[in-house]
Amino acid sequence: MGLKGLLGIDRIVGNNVLLTIDPASSIEYVLFGKGIGFAFKGLEHIDAEDPRIEKRYRLDDKDQVRQYHTLLEELDPAVIQISEQIIDDVQKRRGSPVDPKVYFALPSHIQFAVYRLRNGMDITNPFLYETKMCYPKDYDVATRAAEMISNRFDVVIPEDEIGFLTFHIHSASGAVSAGQLVRLTEVMHAIVERIESWRGHPISRDSGDYVRLITHLRYALERIVQHKVVDNPFVKEQWDQFPDELKLARQVAQMIHDGLGVEVPQDEIGYLMMHLYRLNRTIDMGVQS
Repeated sequence: MGLKGLLGIDRIVGNNVLLTIDPASSIEYVLFGKGIGFAFKGLEHIDAEDPRIEKRYRLDDKDQVRQYHTLLEELDPAVIQISEQIIDDVQKRRGSPVDPKVYFALPSHIQFAVYRLRNGMDITNPFLYETKMCYPKDYDVATRAAEMISNRFDVVIPEDEIGFLTFHIHSASGAVSAGQLVRLTEVMHAIVERIESWRGHPISRDSGDYVRLITHLRYALERIVQHKVVDNPFVKEQWDQFPDELKLARQVAQMIHDGLGVEVPQDEIGYLMMHLYRLNRTIDMGVQS
């Protein structure tokens, strides 16, 4: 049964977000809709079935409610405003709604980043290269977002911070959270180092081999954390053909399990084994490109 009746407006978070409460159940809801915050300024209630509500997010437990209230108390209204402008840009470019959580995760991140920059604190991103390689379109959007933040708060946004903004831009799709993306990229970075150690020398970051490896790892890791099944009908036939690559693929699978807390399906291990074989063969032939 859907939510019905009037919801009390507890707070207008921004032009597009309302924090409300259902008087019948005392459950709090975050409502999202284009201009909904602006439209209800000065009002005390909103109909739960108002057509301007595009999405609603239910705050199910006391810790969650306390977390959101604390966040709202701490957020600078100017940060909320610039975050909404960035989110609007993301929605226009994607042509689809964003995950509601980005309305809180992004301003929280921006406020802390601005604080660090104003106080001369370094922002270091050891995964910047992988981030730019894996999410080039999101990185472009993050670059524009950085310009908006820089102009509004009179701070210089370093490239490392643009990399972190990229995680939030990508996570707006809702498939993987920004926190998960950080962990995915960290694991990816460690996997590349392990493969280079196995090879005995680095893989050129400008080579096609590196691009293909990073691309494979990105999509494989996202599939694995989302528990998406990929079919490899020949996996068992290949085990005995490439023992060295299989051994390394299983080591990588253990790294993924340890770093992300998820099991790697045998079919994924098989695909990684074949990718390692092709990478090995290409480099051995001296045609790294």
